Amino acid sequence: MTRNILHLRAPGNWINDPNGFIYYKGKYHLFYQYFPYAPVWGTMHWGHAVSEDLVHWEHLGIALFPTKAYDQNGVFSGSAIDKDGRLYLYYSAVRYLETDAENIHVAPNDHYETSQAMIVSEDGYHFDNWKDKRKIIPVVMDEETANRAHTRDPKVWKDGEHYYMVLGSTYKEQGGRVLFYRSKDAVEWEYVNQCRSSSFGRILECPDLFEANGEYVFIGSPMSVTEDGLEYAHQAMCTLADYDASTCEMTLKQEMQLIDHGMDLYAPQTNIDRDGRRVMIAWMRMPKEVENPESLPWRGMMCLPRVIEVENGQICFRVHPEVEKYFDTETEQLPDEIHPSHNDIPVQMYYPEGSYDIPCAMPYRLKAVLKEGQELHIGGYRLWIEDDRVRADRSRVYKGIEGYRLTGNTPKLGGRYELDIFVDHNLIETFVNGGQYVLSHVVYGV
Repeated sequence: MTRNILHLRAPGNWINDPNGFIYYKGKYHLFYQYFPYAPVWGTMHWGHAVSEDLVHWEHLGIALFPTKAYDQNGVFSGSAIDKDGRLYLYYSAVRYLETDAENIHVAPNDHYETSQAMIVSEDGYHFDNWKDKRKIIPVVMDEETANRAHTRDPKVWKDGEHYYMVLGSTYKEQGGRVLFYRSKDAVEWEYVNQCRSSSFGRILECPDLFEANGEYVFIGSPMSVTEDGLEYAHQAMCTLADYDASTCEMTLKQEMQLIDHGMDLYAPQTNIDRDGRRVMIAWMRMPKEVENPESLPWRGMMCLPRVIEVENGQICFRVHPEVEKYFDTETEQLPDEIHPSHNDIPVQMYYPEGSYDIPCAMPYRLKAVLKEGQELHIGGYRLWIEDDRVRADRSRVYKGIEGYRLTGNTPKLGGRYELDIFVDHNLIETFVNGGQYVLSHVVYGV
């Protein structure tokens, strides 16, 4: 079986959204949108990986795949709960209403319909895709309730005596909305309410609602919110919300903000870890595949697990303690690829145990405190402080890729620039001021 350390990557070919992220019977289970035939998006399956610590991952192959008329063209994103010791998986089931004779994996003009379905596993490892699937919410034909095609990504949780589900949708493809459903048994569902907002873009994907530090946090991925002529117009965003479980009424308390200011991150999903922390994993979008001479080319990976906390009204994304624990060896010797612009920039470097004696071994961790005008170069990747913001430029490690953002920056920081940087093959993640902001970039060739 394929194994990954630190970052879960496509085990060959294509992955995108994390699905069914849960701590279940002593292990973390992470499913993911998977096209097993080529490093491009296609008919969605669910791949499956497990971990004991959110750092060391083992891929277990395909868990879910199309078998029914209602999901024949894709088992789209969803979530998981533990009910009476069994693993309940919820997903969006897609059926094309029109097909492309030259490519059966796409629906021309978005002409398809989506229902919601589930499957139950006794142990979290075995899934009978023929016998155990069940459609739970049929295609919604009433536009006032939901959109026939663009209603997807069920996130399910239990609160008191009831189970709740949120779905992302759109109103006549003019603006995104969130739908709320409720159930007594996690099988039979009733529609309760919805929330529309101009912050939800054209269509809202991957909604998630939870409590952190006594506040409700809403996470979603609104589409077409950064249409500036560059790729990735859809962004993962978050905000604080007011929410009443008795009526499923939600209102946003703030403007939506970026979850990650590199703007490669998308489709986050959260879960409670073994110690009760709210932890998030998300897909890092990649414009081209990575060639691997020892296996299939691959495209798509997940970010580091991040703990979500609310501090002084701000949603923070912090390094997970298991990742902190993994980088346990400090060294004073910096590899040649790291270049501080000033000799007085304090830089600490950390390796996983046993790898510090390997020149430029990846992954590694850097801690640095910069001042206005100072820079840090990691290979061809550049970080610097300008106008009270952390800025990044990946143009030297993103060569030959046209139409994508090459730079990113945080909001203003008030003069504090503490950077915690994780460098791995194809991904650099910079946590600023203890998770006040995060700036992550996919790279090629660091």
